[in-house]
Amino acid sequence: MQYEILEKINSPADLKQLPAGQLNKLALEITDYITKSVSLTGGHLASNLGVVDLTIAMHSVFDFQKDRLLWDVGHQCYAHKILTGRRELFKKLRQKDGLSGFPNPAESVYDQFAVGHAGSSIPTALGLALGAQKLGTNEKIVVFVGDASIVNGANFEALNNLGLAKRQMLIIMNDNSMAIDATQGAIAKFLSKVRLSHTYEDLRKTTNRILEHMPMFGKKMEDALENFKRTLRMAISPSRLFESLNIPYFGPVDGHDIGSLIEIFKAMSHLETPAILHVYTKKGKGFTPADDDPTRFHSTGPFKLNGDAAKTITTRKIFTDCFSDSIVELAEENKKITAITAAMSDGTGLAKFRKRFPDRYYDVGIAESAAVDIAAGQAKLGLKPFVCIYSTFLQRSFDQIFQEVSLQKLGVVFCIDRAGLVGSDGPTHHGLMDIGFLRMMPNIVLVAPANGIELKAALKFAAASDISVAIRYPKDYVEDELCREAFSQPFETGRSIIIRQGTTKLAVVAYGSMSIEALRAAEILKAENIDITVINARFAKPADGKIISMLEQGFSIITVEDHSTACGFGSAVLEAASAAGADCSKITVLGIGDEFVPADSRAGQLDTCGISAQKIAETIKNVIKVK
Repeated sequence: MQYEILEKINSPADLKQLPAGQLNKLALEITDYITKSVSLTGGHLASNLGVVDLTIAMHSVFDFQKDRLLWDVGHQCYAHKILTGRRELFKKLRQKDGLSGFPNPAESVYDQFAVGHAGSSIPTALGLALGAQKLGTNEKIVVFVGDASIVNGANFEALNNLGLAKRQMLIIMNDNSMAIDATQGAIAKFLSKVRLSHTYEDLRKTTNRILEHMPMFGKKMEDALENFKRTLRMAISPSRLFESLNIPYFGPVDGHDIGSLIEIFKAMSHLETPAILHVYTKKGKGFTPADDDPTRFHSTGPFKLNGDAAKTITTRKIFTDCFSDSIVELAEENKKITAITAAMSDGTGLAKFRKRFPDRYYDVGIAESAAVDIAAGQAKLGLKPFVCIYSTFLQRSFDQIFQEVSLQKLGVVFCIDRAGLVGSDGPTHHGLMDIGFLRMMPNIVLVAPANGIELKAALKFAAASDISVAIRYPKDYVEDELCREAFSQPFETGRSIIIRQGTTKLAVVAYGSMSIEALRAAEILKAENIDITVINARFAKPADGKIISMLEQGFSIITVEDHSTACGFGSAVLEAASAAGADCSKITVLGIGDEFVPADSRAGQLDTCGISAQKIAETIKNVIKVK
């Protein structure tokens, strides 16, 4: 496709100069541009294609250099980035020194916050509204939130407090009936019922009613809003929900009718009160494969385009695949096992479990805190719940893990996917804090398998445990053929294993998948006649006392982990060594420093952070020189 209109758009100011008749053509060009770019880089495709029209309409009305646009989650901002002067950079989406896949104020004044989690937009916007109210400024505030995110706890708490704002604040609720998987919960079902009850003609009538009742021609604001509310009370509408919170509600309207959206945004920009506009959109609009299967194309790796078809580039087995197979096999043997996730069935590898054991599978939507508490309730009655959540999102459940699991000594299993460096999703999605915030809690065992063989064994170990077990593993390929016999040993609480015996007095003690990098480092050094021992720690809590005893035998120890060095596995070893009165100067800790690691390939991030095989080998040589 030739981008005849898009190539002339370098800022929203250029967009505002376009004749209305060219906006739909621009939307088609942006859709094509996003699809082709993401096919090369990977990224969040379906959700972004669904909001191209809405994004064009927003930027046609508001001036987000001065006004403030806040995204919930943030993975729907691709068209926004393209329209705000980042079209050429978009070709390096989610790449090193390229464009973030999420809003990033370091890139542009059009981005307010660096966001990657759900539930933050409405409370943050409320803070901006109250700040503007206090300072007497008149910028417009627009919140873009999905139907799955609006019911997140933090967003709902903000809706409950929206009455504090006595000024304009527009909340656009993008209703596409999908989070990553199908949206869960009673409110989702209610919205779905409303969606199915509306025809296209209904949406057009609602749009006209909104425009008829907007206070554009001298009507009193209160009268206009009350007249509009009366028209809605005649129908089945989500207005009942939001009006009960004293929040003016408008909609639902067609999220792909750019002309009508522009008129609605113009009208609603004059409201002097917070309000919700409910819009219907279609995930994957404009690209048939994403339209047909939005879950598959929610977050995709690179794929091959063939006209209007897509073929996924074949990849090797990853940890999530191994987990998927192993938990189903384990649940066949143990009828007490349940699985709980937070809108991440496919992402966490539970799709097979959901299909095989629908009566033991629970998706609570974007509500990680609730997921943990539900697991605690199940464990209290003797079930064995497996809570499956990405590391970065598990952070939202800190208090619940402490109060309802750790304090109660309950046997909940946490399956922590995307632990460590995650590659192109960048700082909002790295899982670099889970060891730190879990290690401080009593009654929790921390485990990290090195590969698929160990992941299966770790799950079996956790299922048999009386207390909570947290199993962390990365978004990475598994290496099951390297030292298979050593890795096949069963898990025993607090026991590490030697996976390579060397002749020098230096041992690399690696946690989890870093054991593979350590073994590769050993092979690099072997060519230089340096023969080291490699230990697979397996446990960060409790740490194996035999590791500390090696210091007394004259060994130098290098710990390696895919986690922040603060409060991580290496810190645990240092603490144990200090408590034992050992020489802590013989311990070198490798991990992630006190920084946010930018987007890159995972391999590139490991190298940048000094924990790739090559960088581990270099550190070992430096330690040997010092000795």
